[in-house]
Amino acid sequence: MSVKTIYFAGGCFWGVQRYFDQFEGVVSTEVGYANGPDRAPTYREVCGGTGHAETVRIEYDEERISLTELLNFYFMVIDPLSFGRQGGDIGIQYRTGIYWTEESQLPEIEAVYAAEEKKAGVKLAVELKPIENFFSAEEYHQKYLEKNPDGYCHIPRAMFELQQG
Repeated sequence: MSVKTIYFAGGCFWGVQRYFDQFEGVVSTEVGYANGPDRAPTYREVCGGTGHAETVRIEYDEERISLTELLNFYFMVIDPLSFGRQGGDIGIQYRTGIYWTEESQLPEIEAVYAAEEKKAGVKLAVELKPIENFFSAEEYHQKYLEKNPDGYCHIPRAMFELQQG
């Protein structure tokens, strides 16, 4: 097993986590707050505008799922042209972003990003940056949609069942 880590901000982190948990090769996920000031915020503070993004840390086995596959799945559930908004969620914490942990991930990220930008025909609003910091969200946010299946999510429920069958 060769485990790597990537961080995706894609609006409300509840749905992004639930979505990526379905894929073979995803070893673990954790929701938290990334790339804001270098101190651990609370959810209430993030909602008040600390500058952190609701983000999912994804550990994946690159022998079972490639970064390119993860990136393609990511672009299936975000609006890459919207800044600070996904679905009904509005605010800087809901911005989209791809935050890498190793420079070696950048060529793959840039290739998928360029293809998505070409498809869109305009510049994307998705941040591309190395991960600067990540603070785990409160426990009640972890696996939230598993604990609360009727909870709000901007991602259509059908997207949570792509890997089945």
